[in-house]
Amino acid sequence: MIRAVILVVGRRLKGDVFTIDPDLPTTALVTFAATRAVAALRYLLARPFLARNSGSPAFIGRGVRLRTRKRIRIGTGATIGDHVVIEGLSRTGVTIGRGVSIGANTIVMPTSVMRNLGEGFAIGANSGIGQFSFVGCGGGVTVGANVIMGQYVSFHTENHLHADLERPIIAQGVRRAAIVIEDDCWVGVKATFLAGSKVGRGCVVAAGAVVRGEIPPYSIIGGVPARIIGTRLPAEVANVEPD
Repeated sequence: MIRAVILVVGRRLKGDVFTIDPDLPTTALVTFAATRAVAALRYLLARPFLARNSGSPAFIGRGVRLRTRKRIRIGTGATIGDHVVIEGLSRTGVTIGRGVSIGANTIVMPTSVMRNLGEGFAIGANSGIGQFSFVGCGGGVTVGANVIMGQYVSFHTENHLHADLERPIIAQGVRRAAIVIEDDCWVGVKATFLAGSKVGRGCVVAAGAVVRGEIPPYSIIGGVPARIIGTRLPAEVANVEPD
């Protein structure tokens, strides 16, 4: 009975991708359900202070810090892991889509200094960021739907200016450029995205890759800096020369 209820609720929130291992013991399911109930309660207590179009239910872990909450939107079924820090202060705010998972100890930081307001962060439905990740979204970070990421992934949308030898680098400001990851990508552990990166739909980013520039859809990339090492497209499509 407990298994059936959790499965129904999970699929309403996450869709058909939600499953339960048949070998999972009932005691583990009860513990899971109790933990989620407490996380849902935390969300309900926070929801009045969030952006008006936030959904329900959603789940907030232990020790989560949500700053400038009126600029943070959390979609139905989203999960914010333990000890996550999200700063909403930015031009467009922070939008966490339906069914999104933000891993424990992740930091989302669009604005770190008051002299230069950041752009913000948006992540689409059913995407996830692994634990201990960092989203520096001063220049804007957009992640599409159904994107999966490993742990320790980082986004850096700012580059420090350094041309003036007479002034300290810290006093020369930064140049910002947005980062975009389109739908249905898989990002490996410890991948790093630099300012101005754009990753096309359906790409696979290898663990430890340092991504810059524009990556065509369905590419497999890896290395430092990342380069194309393969494609997910069928051979007859991949080998067609563009017009």
